[in-house]
Amino acid sequence: MEENKTLLGKIKDLSIFDSFKIVWFLMIFVIIYYTLIAAPRYVTTMVLDVRATNGASDQTNGILSLLSATSAAGDDIKYLKGYIYSSDMLNLLDQKIHIKELYSDQYLDLFYKLWQSSSNETFLKYYQHRIKIYTDDKTGLLNVEVEGFTPESSYLIAKTIMEESEKFVNEISHKAAREQMTFAESEVLKFKEKFQKAQNDLIAFQNKYGVFDPLKQAENKAKLISEIEANLAQKEAKLLSLQSYMNDTAPEIVTLKAEIIALKKQLFKEKSKISANNPSQKLNNLAAKFQDLTIEANFTQKAYEAALKAYESARIEALRKIKQLVVIQNPSKPQIAKYPERIYDILTAFMVLSLLYGIIKFAKMIIEEHKY
Repeated sequence: MEENKTLLGKIKDLSIFDSFKIVWFLMIFVIIYYTLIAAPRYVTTMVLDVRATNGASDQTNGILSLLSATSAAGDDIKYLKGYIYSSDMLNLLDQKIHIKELYSDQYLDLFYKLWQSSSNETFLKYYQHRIKIYTDDKTGLLNVEVEGFTPESSYLIAKTIMEESEKFVNEISHKAAREQMTFAESEVLKFKEKFQKAQNDLIAFQNKYGVFDPLKQAENKAKLISEIEANLAQKEAKLLSLQSYMNDTAPEIVTLKAEIIALKKQLFKEKSKISANNPSQKLNNLAAKFQDLTIEANFTQKAYEAALKAYESARIEALRKIKQLVVIQNPSKPQIAKYPERIYDILTAFMVLSLLYGIIKFAKMIIEEHKY
């Protein structure tokens, strides 16, 4: 009886050993794949960052300055990361270096094969799997890893991505500056027209009424009237003084009365020039209109000068780099393939297959025990 149990145990151990052959059988295919078929994938690494050159963060102080600068830099990194993964970047790479041909150049490894007939969506997903982008938590820098099936293709793709990324950073900063410059230019043209119109209106007013500066003329007339009135008052006072002891027929009194009459006529004449019966000829009305036109001309001139300064500032901003791509680590041509990690992948496949085998075997034993 004991001999039968021992024999039965040996048979079971042998069956377990024999059934484990399937794992060894599958491992043969795994080893063949990783040693003979798996395409080597070379990785080129570069480290990038985006920095502002206009010193905008210097306008604030302390913690607020640090927070605003960090936030802006983080947003720029996100934009750049999205652009590298985008179809726009892929289209540029295909136009410049024919990246689709570079990735479809290998034929053996079907797991990483890209067919020339692949759709744009499939091509984009394939490209995104060949590019690994992550942000370093400590430094905040952007690390980009580019896979290629040859050292030359990996380096070429990474180098082109870096060049296009620099153009993208420059373009998004210059685009805002160009929009500002376009707006400033339209403001310059608008205020220039207003300034020219105000000047033309002022010149037309001067030509129409034959006056250069009604304000000064009005001031001069008022001064002259004051002088005439003062002279008239002096003459009248002298007349009263003479009439106290002289007859009205006395030559001095007759002469003085004539001078007083002449002064009154001149006074009436000068006052009539300031306030004529015709409102359009009144010097005070002309002075008021002239003052309005002068104020309008001065205001439009200052607005035009301010618009010119704003346009010049926007033009300078559009010409210089507001933000720039900082290359911390330039891409270099790799010497050895980083992927696949053959020994690691083979051992991992063996462990996974062994684990699956053990789980299946254990489940089968439980099912057999419940039959009895």
